[in-house]
Amino acid sequence: MRNQTTRGWRRYVNVVNIGALIIVVLTTAPLYWMATASFKGAGEISASPPTLLPGHPTTGNYADAFGGNSLGRYLFNSALVSVVSTVVVLALAFFAGYALARLPMRGRGPIMIALLMISVFPAIAVVTPLYLLERSAGMLNSYQGLIIPYIAFNLPFSIWILRNYLLGVPRALEEAATVDGAGPLRTVLSVILPLARPGLFTAGVFTFTATWAEFLMALTLNSEDSFRTVPVGMALFSSQYTVPYGTIFAGAMVATVPIAILVLVFRRSVISGMTSGAVKG
Repeated sequence: MRNQTTRGWRRYVNVVNIGALIIVVLTTAPLYWMATASFKGAGEISASPPTLLPGHPTTGNYADAFGGNSLGRYLFNSALVSVVSTVVVLALAFFAGYALARLPMRGRGPIMIALLMISVFPAIAVVTPLYLLERSAGMLNSYQGLIIPYIAFNLPFSIWILRNYLLGVPRALEEAATVDGAGPLRTVLSVILPLARPGLFTAGVFTFTATWAEFLMALTLNSEDSFRTVPVGMALFSSQYTVPYGTIFAGAMVATVPIAILVLVFRRSVISGMTSGAVKG
């Protein structure tokens, strides 16, 4: 009986491992193709059957992306908009999340439901009135014209994450700080803020990734080339008669690097913040 149970368990583990391997292959295959194609010439990219490795590696695609297509400018715009939006979102979400987790207030449940509903609200439903509003305010083709909507759209989900994470912070720590003479603001900044770093990292990674990859509002609100972000700029690499796949792959590789570094550096904190929110909500 024990041997049958052991064999059944091993069979189950093998099936899970095979399934995980298939998922990894399906996930990494497009990234591998993008990375190798960025070093291929136009003829080799469209060759049939396709080659797994570049036959004649070239960096010309990267030179075209940064030279004739202003990828460097697009990267600067995306970095500026994403960093500023993320910092402001985290600052506001931390205090709002703390208030919802700790302070007595009426309607806490409806507020949380409203935040969750707003966080999944489709941007396409408001992009037209948002365009008209920013046009009347003279904010089109500007950094603030993107930063303000990005803050508004990413703040509710960040508040939700931080509120759920702060529910797991023991109240005894705040009580001990109060006994030691710390005021409310000092207690929050000196005691709660350091403990909330995993939740802040989680909300920060989600916010930065969402703003870095956002396309619709960036396309609608900023039509001047000097204010375009990476997704919009890369979408306009194509001309009327040709599609420079190599240049697009090179730009995509460069645009993927910041997100990959962010996830790799903060992966443990992100996992901690996500699991805490899952069990404490």
